Amino acid sequence: MPVLSLTDVSIQFSGPPVLENASLHIEKGERVCVLGRNGSGKSTLLKLIGGVYAPHSGTIAFPQGGKTATLQQDIPETTDDDVYAIIARGFGKDGRTLNQIRSGDSERELDPETQWKMEQRIERVAAELDLPPEARFDSLSGGMKRRALLGQAISAEPAILALDEPTNHMDIDSILWLENYLLKSKIALIFVSHDRSFIRKLSTRIVEVDLANLVSFRCDYDTYLRRKAELLEAETKNQLAFDKKLSKEEAWLRRGIKARRTRNEGRVKALKQLRAERAARRTRLGTASIANQSAQASGRKVLTATDASVAYGDRTVLKPFSLEIMRGDRIGIIGPNGSGKTTLIKTLLGKSAPATGEVERGTQLEVAYFDQLRAQLDDDATVFDNIADGAESVTIDGRNRHVITYLQDFLFTPDRARASIKTLSGGERNRLLLAKLFTKPANLFILDEPTNDLDTETLEMLEERIMEFPGTLLIVSHDRAFLENTVTSLIVISPEGEVTEHNGGYEDWLARQNAPKTSAPRDKPTKTNWKERPRRFTKREQSELDSLPEAIERIDQRKAEIATKLADPETYKNEPAYADEARNELAQLDAESDRIFERWEELESLKSSLSTS
Repeated sequence: MPVLSLTDVSIQFSGPPVLENASLHIEKGERVCVLGRNGSGKSTLLKLIGGVYAPHSGTIAFPQGGKTATLQQDIPETTDDDVYAIIARGFGKDGRTLNQIRSGDSERELDPETQWKMEQRIERVAAELDLPPEARFDSLSGGMKRRALLGQAISAEPAILALDEPTNHMDIDSILWLENYLLKSKIALIFVSHDRSFIRKLSTRIVEVDLANLVSFRCDYDTYLRRKAELLEAETKNQLAFDKKLSKEEAWLRRGIKARRTRNEGRVKALKQLRAERAARRTRLGTASIANQSAQASGRKVLTATDASVAYGDRTVLKPFSLEIMRGDRIGIIGPNGSGKTTLIKTLLGKSAPATGEVERGTQLEVAYFDQLRAQLDDDATVFDNIADGAESVTIDGRNRHVITYLQDFLFTPDRARASIKTLSGGERNRLLLAKLFTKPANLFILDEPTNDLDTETLEMLEERIMEFPGTLLIVSHDRAFLENTVTSLIVISPEGEVTEHNGGYEDWLARQNAPKTSAPRDKPTKTNWKERPRRFTKREQSELDSLPEAIERIDQRKAEIATKLADPETYKNEPAYADEARNELAQLDAESDRIFERWEELESLKSSLSTS
């Protein structure tokens, strides 16, 4: 018997139905991950299950009793409550009464047995989550506050626990703890996430919100990806066959007289049905098309910090550190929430002055900065106006494009492009900021938590574009798969504000730690210890090495095109300024070629030395 049953559920706001005659049955102990494009209805599904929305038709039932508990995303800004009181709130009205009894101002009494059971459950949950019941909520770290809110959600032993993007804004230690806690728990789980590492670790089943329906895949995430690709391929073939048949029947009808004979009325009727089916076909959004705009190459040294530290008043945020970031480096920045990752970026960019030491920025830097607070978006403007400040077009790689057309590359329909950004979802706001970011030529990309709320397809497209970006890259992220796929080294900030550099991606760094992967984050920070482990040539480095010959070939091809054009006398008649432009471009191409050959030699040397060590 399932713990949750949705049967023929439909819900519609404005526009087409979000869910239409959708059914879903979840068994005890299942961990169901809900996937789908931004705006497909994932959060709506969770709100239906949690009772926030009522379906317009169909039923939602809990055959074994109980209800849904939802882990809230937002952490209360301030409260006088202790951990015990936070967990007690999960019991609703009785929990509020219990808290009033504890504070001595309740006019209502609880049944003694009910009160005793609640108190036992709260103490057991606090112990299970390794939370001190008497600790003030406001004094806890961000990760521990999340843990207390999880205790609130599970305190009344719900039939199913719903999580909407639970890893957003969580540091890696907290994510690892949550993963392992949920793996040990027997509670049924339904969650929305775009964190592929989290999905791979937890999910026993995938449910996809697709064209207002729920499609269930009883398999792990990687098997789902393979099956989904096969289904999409089959669907494309079926649609092509359908469209071919429709086109053939339309041509037959246009020939005229035969179609009007009585014996062909059935064929005409069938054609009308084909037309209706084609008109009713709901097409999926395409994949975001993200193109980089490369600026001229920066100087060889991009950013240099020498004995720099950062302090706010008497509090030291970052202890003295020295860094040298070179052109072409691809660096991830990780550390607990509040450790100073964004502060480090602002210090390196000159937005904040170091308390001691100095920071130098290289020459010819053109920076594109993706701000996790989305401060670069104007909430009072439309999507359209946020891209080009009211202009009708943007220049992308030297070519003018209408803003509406450009926004379609980022999956904004013309109607959506004219909407206020106040109406956008978190994923849409992220896509808009990426669209704005990529209108600016840059040789240094700084991305501060770029993956929050992005659907998986857009996330993978962003990864591909980042891998093609020829400049320097700094990424702050808690998305382990994203880091593993995009960076070749890490800057790690400890809870004490120590800044250290490490070669390799996230998995290399994790393997060098003494602490097991499942260790929980601690209230009191401890100094990170490192294993002595042989350095290996990473997948990202091999991928970069494999791409270099093609990059050199592209440069040589472009230089040949310029030489051919310069050899044509007509060029000087029609484009008098071309010679100067060509000279500048050739100088940039030569500089880029030198950089690639230098990087090629560096990687080959590194690979050779590691294979013989």
